[in-house]
Amino acid sequence: MENLHAPWRIDYILAPKPPASEESLFSAIARSNDDVANLVVARDRTCYALLNRYPYNGGHLLVAPYKQVFDLDGLTVEELADLMVLVRRCEQALKELMHPDGFNIGLNLGKVAGAGIADHLHFHIVPRWSGDTNFMPVLANTSVVPQALTDLAAKIRAQMAPASA
Repeated sequence: MENLHAPWRIDYILAPKPPASEESLFSAIARSNDDVANLVVARDRTCYALLNRYPYNGGHLLVAPYKQVFDLDGLTVEELADLMVLVRRCEQALKELMHPDGFNIGLNLGKVAGAGIADHLHFHIVPRWSGDTNFMPVLANTSVVPQALTDLAAKIRAQMAPASA
């Protein structure tokens, strides 16, 4: 088995954690009006999308429902459909902007499955390119994210904006 190393995630792992709260990070961001600071790129009726602050790869997006639930059973059929439509919109926007060769799209449900925020389910949309794992992360223990997150979030936000806007 080959391992995929993401050493840049150590900043997230070692960062101080906020005190335990009933509200998840995604719920706090959902309530916030500061989409730029929170890297939110799209808001729909029951869910929203944001750029991952600790990406596995450039363009790594997250899609979360406004409702805080830890698994799919906590969502209505309508909410599930809204999530998948927004996941597709994110994939389309990333295709147009970044021209990846493929994607990893999915969820991690529960801590043992790798969920960093286990109490609020969220989809990961990770664009992938042939050769995107090279000597930098493998040998130099360094990730190269070639664009500032705020700049990339602004471009994705513009790409996902309704055509009438």
